[in-house]
Amino acid sequence: MRGQLHHIEIYCSNLVKSREFYSWFLNYLNYEIYQDWNEGFSFKLGETYIVFVQTEQRYLDISFHRCRTGLNHLAFHANSKTDVNELTELLKSKNVKILYSEKHPHAGGNETYSVFFEDPDRIKLELTFECEKNNE
Repeated sequence: MRGQLHHIEIYCSNLVKSREFYSWFLNYLNYEIYQDWNEGFSFKLGETYIVFVQTEQRYLDISFHRCRTGLNHLAFHANSKTDVNELTELLKSKNVKILYSEKHPHAGGNETYSVFFEDPDRIKLELTFECEKNNE
């Protein structure tokens, strides 16, 4: 469909760590492995897929930071507050730091119910349920 996101490609400093992290997270969101090769892998849900590629050694000298120009974060829809709560507990069990924990689960504002966290390269991720849109 015109305008629909086709894919996102993310370069990773450590492909093994990123694969370990994204495998459980994206499986939780019902993504399935789509492509797999020596330098990368991808997961797909519907018509959209996310590609992860090992950054070349010569480009690893400067690490990613979401406050620089470029990608700030990826936000995924949750079907319910239960999804957000389940993922929050899963993140804690995997020792993944919850961002904005003092405002959790309303760090995105009172109209959303969300959990914010980071991947191994510190890309911020969000799972969010829109309360007002869903009359909650």
